[in-house]
Amino acid sequence: MALVAVLGTAGCAEAAPAGGAGTARAASTAGYTNLPTSGRPDYQLGGAYAPPSGVTIVERDSTAKPAKGTYDICYVNGFQTQPEAARTWTKSYPSAILRDRAGKPVSDPGWPDEMLLDTRTAAKRALITKVLAKTIARCGDRGFDAVEFDNLDSWTRSGKRLTRAGNLALAKSLVTTGHRHGLAVGQKNTPQLGASGREQTGFDFVVAEECVQYRECAAYTKAYGGRVIDVEYADTLERSWGSVCRLTSRPAMTILRDRDLVTPSSDEYVFEHC
Repeated sequence: MALVAVLGTAGCAEAAPAGGAGTARAASTAGYTNLPTSGRPDYQLGGAYAPPSGVTIVERDSTAKPAKGTYDICYVNGFQTQPEAARTWTKSYPSAILRDRAGKPVSDPGWPDEMLLDTRTAAKRALITKVLAKTIARCGDRGFDAVEFDNLDSWTRSGKRLTRAGNLALAKSLVTTGHRHGLAVGQKNTPQLGASGREQTGFDFVVAEECVQYRECAAYTKAYGGRVIDVEYADTLERSWGSVCRLTSRPAMTILRDRDLVTPSSDEYVFEHC
């Protein structure tokens, strides 16, 4: 799911190896601290607010500041453009945008105001990484612990123009950049990767959406153990929340949110945890 992320300033830090499943506390490497294997997450992409009582992990957009006293994840749209950044991409980095035979940008069918980034060549991937490195650096500078890159699976919505290999090559570059800035890096969705996201691309954890609803959770937990956050959505969940919490197959860190991820001031706000 993509919401808000824009471009920022650059920086540098030492790279660190990717982490797999481990202890219940956050695993600290030489350069970054991995996602804990237990805790209570909140997914605040629709607006930042004081974390509810008991929340220990918070994800916010890269334009926001991290919460205090929690493990903080920075959201970045890594494979598509944000609506408010479209002009920047089209004017300053036009070659990074995927285009059809007529030269028109290819958009995500589900999010038509987001253009797909072109991951087909090493030169294009290097350009995308250079642009996003500014946002990644800002995440690190603001004190986030980790970053997740949305729309990793954009090749599945590209009309066969993009490939899995091209997207994973960009992902590997983004993972390296995240680690250099002292950030753990999360895979977003894409259960078809199995363990390759961790073993070959270098992701440290995963943020999944609706893995209970679509029966995909095992693909993530087999690869990442306890380092899996699952966000279910109230508008599409086809079973009671109580029955979700009773599932032994679900990730321990599973939460229920409203589709638009609004703040508690809205009547549409939903936040439940097991």
